[in-house]
Amino acid sequence: MATRPRVREGLPHPRGATWDGKGVNFSLFSANATKVEVCLFDGRGDRETERIELPEYTNEIWHGWVPDIGPGTIYGYRVHGPYAPEQGHRFNPNKLLLDPYARAHVGELKWDPACFGYTIGAEGDDLTFDERDSAPLMPKSVVVDPDFDWQQEARWTRVPWERTIVYETHVRGYTKRHPAVGEHQRGTFAGLATKEVTDYIKSLGVTSVELLPIHTFINDSYLVERGLTNYWGYNSIGFFAPDPRYAADRARSLQEFKEMVARLHDAGLEVILDVVYNHTAEGNERGPTLSFKGIDNASYYRLMPDQPRYYINDTGTGNT
Repeated sequence: MATRPRVREGLPHPRGATWDGKGVNFSLFSANATKVEVCLFDGRGDRETERIELPEYTNEIWHGWVPDIGPGTIYGYRVHGPYAPEQGHRFNPNKLLLDPYARAHVGELKWDPACFGYTIGAEGDDLTFDERDSAPLMPKSVVVDPDFDWQQEARWTRVPWERTIVYETHVRGYTKRHPAVGEHQRGTFAGLATKEVTDYIKSLGVTSVELLPIHTFINDSYLVERGLTNYWGYNSIGFFAPDPRYAADRARSLQEFKEMVARLHDAGLEVILDVVYNHTAEGNERGPTLSFKGIDNASYYRLMPDQPRYYINDTGTGNT
């Protein structure tokens, strides 16, 4: 595996992976970690090609600047720290983690016991420590170029609340069988951006389109086992990345999402996103380690004050 000697300290802000034209600044919050590594992958996200320790720690932010990489770089984190579930800590560097601030993802989760920080079925349950690498099974984060030409967006204004009429819909369901949408674009951001679709929505007399969750979400294992999906998407694992499954071209999921928003704005329609911030797809103490749980479980989740091994479950989904 290659090493890169020119990594610099970078900046603790903004969070996530930020390209500056010459390299990428990585910034990750973790108050309780002891070391953070960013892992780079080949163009398909299949093979880890480089592992880089972030050199600096500022106000609970781990950060570093990596030269000579840019948009399209596929990456993930490995976070080191105590594995002490009874104290609320579940660090396991064998588990590749999604960046909570990633703007794009590639790949889908492949359910397997290696996705869990503990060894399923072993004596001790979630108190055990699993040493299998989860990277081959995980979706990955992608560095993006944030530039986008919004064209006439400067002239677009918000609709006063007293005149707002909201139309709620689902990106996939609304155009999956729409005759005016090309077959390849049906059920995607590009499909919803089709002029025939935006004109029809506008003709209904509504002012605003509210989309059911479009952020990257996970299909629960029990659904996958039954050949089902989490259709509504209320099981988020990445709050800043459009789910690539909603893109006609998955490599352009962020750009395609922005293009959809621009076309809806061109039609005079506001865009409202239904977001799910009260829980994540990582479940309770027996759930997988995909992102937040492995980055800093005790900081990201509300844990039982007298038994931090367990999660407060106000949401009914396993965590809060």
